[in-house]
Amino acid sequence: MDGMLSQDEINALLSGVDTTADESAAEEVPAKGSAVIDDSLLSDIERDAIGEVANISMGSSATTLYSLVNRKVNITTPTVSLATWENVLEEYEKPCVFIQIKYTVGLDGSNIMILKEHDVKVITDLMMGGDGSNTDGELGELHLSAISEAMNQMMGSAATSLSTMLGKMIDISPPEASLVDLTAYKSGGDIAQFLEGTFVKIAFRMEIDDLVDSTIMQLYPIDFAKELCSTFLGSQMGEETPAPAPAATAPTPAPAPAPAPQMDMSQMNMGMPQMDMSQMNMGMMPQMNMGMPQMNMGMPQMMGMPQMMPNMNIQPAQFQSFSNDYNAMQSQENIGLIRDVPLEVTVELGRTSKSISDILDFAPGTIIELDKIAGEPIDVLVNGKFVAKGEVVVIEESFGVRVTEIIK
Repeated sequence: MDGMLSQDEINALLSGVDTTADESAAEEVPAKGSAVIDDSLLSDIERDAIGEVANISMGSSATTLYSLVNRKVNITTPTVSLATWENVLEEYEKPCVFIQIKYTVGLDGSNIMILKEHDVKVITDLMMGGDGSNTDGELGELHLSAISEAMNQMMGSAATSLSTMLGKMIDISPPEASLVDLTAYKSGGDIAQFLEGTFVKIAFRMEIDDLVDSTIMQLYPIDFAKELCSTFLGSQMGEETPAPAPAATAPTPAPAPAPAPQMDMSQMNMGMPQMDMSQMNMGMMPQMNMGMPQMNMGMPQMMGMPQMMPNMNIQPAQFQSFSNDYNAMQSQENIGLIRDVPLEVTVELGRTSKSISDILDFAPGTIIELDKIAGEPIDVLVNGKFVAKGEVVVIEESFGVRVTEIIK
């Protein structure tokens, strides 16, 4: 515009290349590592509906997680957006835990929850009775089993909340947890088919005391998210439809009091259906003018006339006193509900750590030295939690353990 040529334009003139075509072509090609997301796949109403459903579900899950770790758990309001596999890679570069949840009743689909490796270690350590600081070492099968059980209870509670909210039965299958190195996958379709294209990402901020302050994600397929929105909005529309008001019924007239020199005003027509005269005390009949027209008593109260109340028998309320053993009895009844639940009891003779090269050298006859000293009590674990110490005994032809100490 000022008559001056830029260096690019000069180079284009010298080489005979049309720079405008190159610039337009460069604008049409997306940058490396990015993907085009079609925002029209999800409307604003559908985003709000998904956020409301996720908020209620994770609220129930936070309460369940609190009962498992016995620590204050706070999960903030979710943020709903559309994402691709590249977006997930940007937020979770390190190995993380993928938990796949499938709906078996009420909804047809599945979703994936992503937790960071450190968060899983803290949660599982708290579940096993630790203080959340034992996060050293690699994430193993014990951690994955524990977090799967935690998610089973958390998402089961969320499914119950969904059942109440949607007005139909919702159930899930046991969640499957796996440790995933995202950098090893060029495409999310290798993990789940719906991660190949665009999907719904719901991000939560999770806080567990001062141990965890992190972000967790929940990934939904587009079709499943739309089905969830349709079911949720349909249930809300059904609740907003007002039900027809029940027909008003005439109150049962109370028995009239003993004959009095004045007419009882409470027995007169106050805008309600006319009372049954057969219920009145016949001693009052001479005092009422049956020939006069019916008086319109629609006003609140006639001026100058006192309102008389019928005779009523009023007594103070009496309540049954509770004994001090009520809480103990209630606790015993609650324990009785789960007495038949099977638990896995493990007797651990000892542990040790070996390098991969040492393990590869294992052969029949190899002796592995454990961290236990001869004669030292062995550990008794129930569902992976250390509960007692004991000593090995022989019962006929089988090994057994005699419990010597219960760990509080």
